[in-house]
Amino acid sequence: MTLADAPAAPLADPTARTTDCDVLVIGGGPAGATIAPLLAERGHRVVILEKAHHPRFHIGESLLPANLPLFERLGVADAVREIGMEKWAAEFVSPWHEGKQTFEFKDAWDKSLPMAYQVPRAAFDEILIRNAAAQGARVHEGWQATEVAFDDTGARVTAQSDTGEIADWRARFVVDASGRDTLLANQLGLKVRNPRHNSAAVFGHFRGAERHPGQAEGNITIFWFDHGWFWFIPLKEGITSVGMVTWPYHLKTRRGRPLEEFLRENIARCPALAERMTHAEFVQPAEATGNYSYSAKATHGNRYILLGDAFAFIDPVFSSGVLLAMQSAVFGAEAVDTALKHPERTAQAMAEFDRQMRKGPREFSWFIYRVTHPTMRDLFMAPRNIFRVKEALLSLLAGDIYGRTPIWGALRLLKGIYYLSALRHARRSLRAWRQRRRIIRPMAESDTP
Repeated sequence: MTLADAPAAPLADPTARTTDCDVLVIGGGPAGATIAPLLAERGHRVVILEKAHHPRFHIGESLLPANLPLFERLGVADAVREIGMEKWAAEFVSPWHEGKQTFEFKDAWDKSLPMAYQVPRAAFDEILIRNAAAQGARVHEGWQATEVAFDDTGARVTAQSDTGEIADWRARFVVDASGRDTLLANQLGLKVRNPRHNSAAVFGHFRGAERHPGQAEGNITIFWFDHGWFWFIPLKEGITSVGMVTWPYHLKTRRGRPLEEFLRENIARCPALAERMTHAEFVQPAEATGNYSYSAKATHGNRYILLGDAFAFIDPVFSSGVLLAMQSAVFGAEAVDTALKHPERTAQAMAEFDRQMRKGPREFSWFIYRVTHPTMRDLFMAPRNIFRVKEALLSLLAGDIYGRTPIWGALRLLKGIYYLSALRHARRSLRAWRQRRRIIRPMAESDTP
C-alpha cells in the first residue's frame, strides 16, 4: 500500500484520544505547532505529542520581523501582539569601540517589516499550540515520544505520559519537531557536533533592569565581552531576559558555584551591561544549557522530516531560532502534503524541502561563526551602506532571507569587505583564528553547566 492509498478520515474533536493518524508531530513548540494546523487545513489527520504542559518556560524570546507574516498566516497575529513588547531595532555594544551601534529594521532593504516582538515564550508557545488544536490538530500534552519504528506503510510511535502510561500511535508520516531533544536524529545516528562552533548559555529573568526610553524600550541589546556575548531582551511587565553565551573553557571556571552567582560575576565583567543591571534582581532561578551547536546529517528520510532545532542549532546571537523553526514548518507542510497526496512526487518535494531547510542555517552561520572576530566587530560597530551592504545586513538581521528581496549580491560584497579587512590586519586575524580554534574545543561531560 502506498501513502496515497491510506484513507484520509475526517478530522475529529482535537481533544479526543486517537491512536491512528496521517501525520504525527513530535513536539509542540513553534515548529510543531506551526506545521500541525497547516497540514490539518489540507485535510490531514494530525496528532501532536508534547512532553510538557503549556504554558512552560523556554528561552528564545526575541523574534524577527520576518516572523510577522507567519503569524498572519496562522491567524495568531493579534494574540502575539497582546503579549509582545515591540522591538524596532537591535543594538550592539562593544568594549573595544566607543559608543554603541543601533540597527533599525526600518532601514532594511524591504521597508515593509520595520519591527518585531519580544515575547515570553511560555505565553507565545501556548498561543501557537492552542491555535493548532483549534485548527483541528489533536494535541496530547504530557506525552513524550520515546521511539519511532518505521515500516512499509508508515510508523509506530511509542510515547510515555507523565503519569507513566505507555501508548502507541500509528502514522503515515512523522514530523520530528522535538527541538533540542533531537529524537530522530539521536535514534537514527544522524546528530553530529558542529565542529565550527561550540557554545553554551547561562541565563535568567530579572526585574528592575534599566531600559531605554520611548520606542527603544523593547530593543534587544547584544553586549560583547572577553568570553563571548550577552543578550538583553526587555519583556512586558518589567521583566528582562539576560543571558550569557560563552565558550567551553569559560564554563569550567564556574567550578560548582550557583548559577546566579556565576551569571552575576560575569555581568560585572561587562561594564556597559552591569550599569543597566545595577538595580536588577532575579525573579526566578538562573538556568543553563550546554552543547549549543549541532546539526543532523539529513533533513528527511523515508516517511519523516526534521524541523527547526530537531535538525540544527548554531547560536542565538541573531534571534533566528523561532523564525527558522516556523519557516521550516511552512516548507515541511508543503513537502509532507505532497508526499501523502502525490507519492510519485515525493523525491522532488523532499529535495526542495532539503534545500530550503539548509538555507537558513547556512546564511546565518557565516556571520555567527565570525561575530566575535575583531574584524566583524569593526564592521558591525562602523557599518557603511556602500552598494547597500548595510541594508542587506539589516535584511539578514530581520530574517528576510526566504523571499525575493535582492540582498545576495550586497551580502557577497560585505563578505568580501570582511576578508579584505581581515587581511589588512593579518596578525590580529591570525591570533583571533588560533584563539577561536582553541576555545570551541568541546568540554568533557563533567564540565557541562
